[in-house]
Amino acid sequence: MKQSLITQKNRKLRHLRELYPEINIQLLYRRDILRLLAKYGHGPLAVEPRGAERVLLTAQQIQQRVQELGEEITRDYQGQEIVLIGVLRGVVCFMADLMRHLDLPLQMEFLEISHYGVEGGPGAGGEVTVTRDVQAAVEGRSVLLVEDIVDTGMTLQFLLRHLWSKRPASVAVCTLLDKRVRRMHEVPIRYRGFEIPDEFVVGYGLDYQGLYRNLPHIGVLTPVEPKGKVLLPADT
Repeated sequence: MKQSLITQKNRKLRHLRELYPEINIQLLYRRDILRLLAKYGHGPLAVEPRGAERVLLTAQQIQQRVQELGEEITRDYQGQEIVLIGVLRGVVCFMADLMRHLDLPLQMEFLEISHYGVEGGPGAGGEVTVTRDVQAAVEGRSVLLVEDIVDTGMTLQFLLRHLWSKRPASVAVCTLLDKRVRRMHEVPIRYRGFEIPDEFVVGYGLDYQGLYRNLPHIGVLTPVEPKGKVLLPADT
């Protein structure tokens, strides 16, 4: 989208929001489309190399915050047994560290999901399907859903509906990262580690093309177009 059209389109966007306040309307830039495609293995950013990583959150910052979250959760659930449910795969590092700071009786479970498009192919970003469900019965129990990152909120909204259908006593959400700037569906997040900007982050369980999960910190990768042009945050 041309930069010269931004003001005009933002004006139309404000008008639409006034007419339909109940609808969450977002303006997608070119970078947003490329990042969305790359997330599911398509488009130029999915095959092109990325720029140098820069550290967003150090390993020390992460560990300190995880400890604080563990202490807060322990206080809130004192005297209760909880079911800790992690969403694979990016949550593994966070969940492993978090549970070591929980001074509570708990049971650990995992959920795994896939995204399917209108033609049923994986990675198109359409329908969300549970491919691995929790094995333990959660009816009447306190559930803590653990996420690595929440952005648009659409997947989390689906997961909350799925878990509530199992009739637990309560469901709360704990996420390490909250990319609120991309939120399209408001979802209740009781515990959050860090709110981050709209950047492509890797490390501490988060990956790009299956790599970088083992980094002890969280870093930002700069996407590069095929001709070598860096897609800066303000690029359209």
